[in-house]
Amino acid sequence: MGSGICPAVFGLLSLVSGLYAQSSQTASIASPVSEVNKALPSWIRFAGEFRTRFEGYTGGSFKPSATDAYTLTRLKLDLTIKPTSWLKFFGEGFDARVIGRSPALPPYQNTWDIRQAYIELGDTEKQMLGLRAGRQVINLGDQRLMGESPFSNVERTFDAIRGAFRMDGYRVDVISASVVNVVDGTWDHHQQGNDIHGLYGGIERLIPGATIEPYVFWRLQPRVKNEEGAIASVNEKVGGFRWVGTLPADFDYGVEMVREFGSLGADRIHAWAGHWVVGHTFQSAWATPRAYVEFNHASGDGNAKDGIRGTFDQLYPSGHDKYGLSDEIGWRNMSDFRTGLETRPRRNLKVNLEYNDWHLASRYDAMYNSSGTALFRSANGTAGTHIGQELDIIGTLTLFAPLQAGAGFARIFPGEFLKHVTPGQPYNFPYVMFTYTF
Repeated sequence: MGSGICPAVFGLLSLVSGLYAQSSQTASIASPVSEVNKALPSWIRFAGEFRTRFEGYTGGSFKPSATDAYTLTRLKLDLTIKPTSWLKFFGEGFDARVIGRSPALPPYQNTWDIRQAYIELGDTEKQMLGLRAGRQVINLGDQRLMGESPFSNVERTFDAIRGAFRMDGYRVDVISASVVNVVDGTWDHHQQGNDIHGLYGGIERLIPGATIEPYVFWRLQPRVKNEEGAIASVNEKVGGFRWVGTLPADFDYGVEMVREFGSLGADRIHAWAGHWVVGHTFQSAWATPRAYVEFNHASGDGNAKDGIRGTFDQLYPSGHDKYGLSDEIGWRNMSDFRTGLETRPRRNLKVNLEYNDWHLASRYDAMYNSSGTALFRSANGTAGTHIGQELDIIGTLTLFAPLQAGAGFARIFPGEFLKHVTPGQPYNFPYVMFTYTF
């Protein structure tokens, strides 16, 4: 792929530039579905989305000869039936495919399945009371612990019941859910007994310009190996909060801290994680840049045989670009210094530059990717803790109202740890994406 990926990417970028040149003359284009909806009663609506993304990599697993390139497509078709203001039926089918990659499996492919199907009383997003039951998306806060993972070709959903109460700047969501396991070629279903229950709150009037979101979760999962290799059940309690706000002089900040405890059979769970960020927007400067610095940490396991599980469980996050565009690092056994610059050169164009510097929190635990999968480990802890650094550039362009284009490039420079446990080849991840909403 090394010789072919750059011409392909630059060819697609040239197409984006050509469309962008025309976009200044075309404010919006009505989709065919909008015309269909005009002819229907106001209580029934169709909608959808088609997305295609070309992506690939060089230096896969940090090996010199590991390259790949493929195309992802995803179609979503929505139907909303809302006969009254307090009752809604929603269904969403989808078809996700990968071209040029084998095997074609999730999260790259899941052909023709039901993504969402629920009934809602009231409104869980806007009204004082709401109750939603069925297959649904659950996005909480910054989605570091629970989200749909929209960058993935096959997004995450839950079979769940969610109730919401909101009043005078306060809110609480009550959730009982089981994540849907994706299997291509058959109807998706959740795993019996793999459940998460919780309360997620919101306080908007306690501190001026700030929102505080406390939460507690109880996670249950059967048939997991503990440190002795025995099959047991996870019984995990999670408590934390998210606090975001603005300050004078165009500063902003965010904090999220999480503590986990409980058991996995005879093992005890003791883990924690944190996220801290401060940003400043230069309102009078060209492109209105926002500069930020942040630090992310998640505990790791210091001893695989002591009966204490110290690796942070990131639950079900939307992990893309939280700790680097390449998604090679997740919120487990890591310390991440991150800084970046967000700009808007034009009203319909965003360009972001990012830098990450990663270390292992525990030299005896693994390096985990954004999905929480262990990638590499130094069992005796002699490979050091510096994973490496990543530089990213990301662009998003709204060509006209229904169509958006995006492109990005990430490069990882391996550090001491990766150079010891892998061949140490730099990793490159480019992509070009188009999304059409109808």
